[in-house]
Amino acid sequence: MSGAAPKNDTPIENKDILVQYMASGCKPPEKWRIGTEHEKFAFRLSDLKPLTYDGEDGIRELLIRLTRFGWEPVYEGENVIALSSKDGSSVSLEPAGQVELSGAAVENIHQTCDEVSSHLHQVKAIAKEMGIGFVGLGYRPKWPLEDIPWMPKGRYKIMREYMPKRGNLGLDMMKSTCTVQVNLDFCSEETMVQMFRVALALQPIATALWANSPFRNGKPSEFLSFRSQIWTDVDPDRSGMLPFVFEDGMGFERYVDYALDVPMYFVYRDGKYIDASGQSFRDFMAGKLPAYPGQTPVMSDWVDHISTIFPEVRLKTFLEMRGADGGPWNRLCALSAFWVGLLYDTEARNAAWDLVKDWTTEERQNLRDEVPKTALRTPFRDSTVREIASEALCISHRGLKNRGRIDSVGMDESHFLKPMFQTAESGLTPADELLAAYYRLWNENVDHVFTEYAY
Repeated sequence: MSGAAPKNDTPIENKDILVQYMASGCKPPEKWRIGTEHEKFAFRLSDLKPLTYDGEDGIRELLIRLTRFGWEPVYEGENVIALSSKDGSSVSLEPAGQVELSGAAVENIHQTCDEVSSHLHQVKAIAKEMGIGFVGLGYRPKWPLEDIPWMPKGRYKIMREYMPKRGNLGLDMMKSTCTVQVNLDFCSEETMVQMFRVALALQPIATALWANSPFRNGKPSEFLSFRSQIWTDVDPDRSGMLPFVFEDGMGFERYVDYALDVPMYFVYRDGKYIDASGQSFRDFMAGKLPAYPGQTPVMSDWVDHISTIFPEVRLKTFLEMRGADGGPWNRLCALSAFWVGLLYDTEARNAAWDLVKDWTTEERQNLRDEVPKTALRTPFRDSTVREIASEALCISHRGLKNRGRIDSVGMDESHFLKPMFQTAESGLTPADELLAAYYRLWNENVDHVFTEYAY
């Protein structure tokens, strides 16, 4: 979840302008870039509790100290809520103090991993001074929701009041989840559609491979990816597997029609959020928005609106793959490598489409429903998700080999997939490993995760 979009005053006079905006993301393959976003939980070493915003060991202090590395503070009122960099990257503040790096648009996975490594070096240096730590998991392993503080961002106040009206786990999503996301480009509407379909079909496979959230309130949750399960009960208007993407006629206009039917959260004007939760962007275009009567939207309102839609794969002027749990360093790099290998090489993308093109809507939805519980052990036709994951990894590996992006020591990007091949071969996800440690080594005390799995 990001903040309000940068101001773009282009008036939205009709739907065609929105379609043109989405299509403006098309760029030739030589200009395709990779963006990686990852979140992590910050906690106090003294008692393992999440950080408040204020205080000597709070989130505000963390952000201020990070400015020594060249970051510029971003304010909402008097509160520092994010950091920005000239390269386009940012450090943002999630609803309950999760710390997110939104990476710059880079050319290859080697640069992605350099960026992640640099960021973790910075936050670890500050953490040592402040007596805090960071852990990469998909769901907060300990502490009930009432013990987790809110951060002072206007959009989160609106969301936390609206979400319980639409689902039972919206506040869990806001306060207790962390994810890794990969953002990729496309060159045409046709290519976007193929990428979108491949990514949606294989998103449950990625969820299974990266499953890393088996705990809730200090105990096993009965799910290997409880973070993924949460999204099934947040808000049906703005999440899910988007069956229409696989229908004839899918394109930029079809996605715009879908997004226009998703209820709004807010309008951002003059540094303040106006609560428009549940209201219609179509009414806004007609000057009939109850929260802001007589006013019509500009392009930054549309950019804000599509950022509040949360399907498994999201379209902006690029595609966002959103379904993986937060995790350790090598798996952050591996997720970007997985999707780049599948989608940025034509041969690999066609092979990935051949893998999934005959899956039915019901089969895709069943994978989405079952993977949070059983991950790689989930049955599919006469096989399991583990076998599909292995095949998808092989396709991705070929795609990365075909790209031929070499680092300073002569290695291509395919080596970043190594930990995922190990996961697929063993059938044991990070969540399975955590549960084994919980029962066999930790005497069923989840506190050990904060030390043994910290960054």
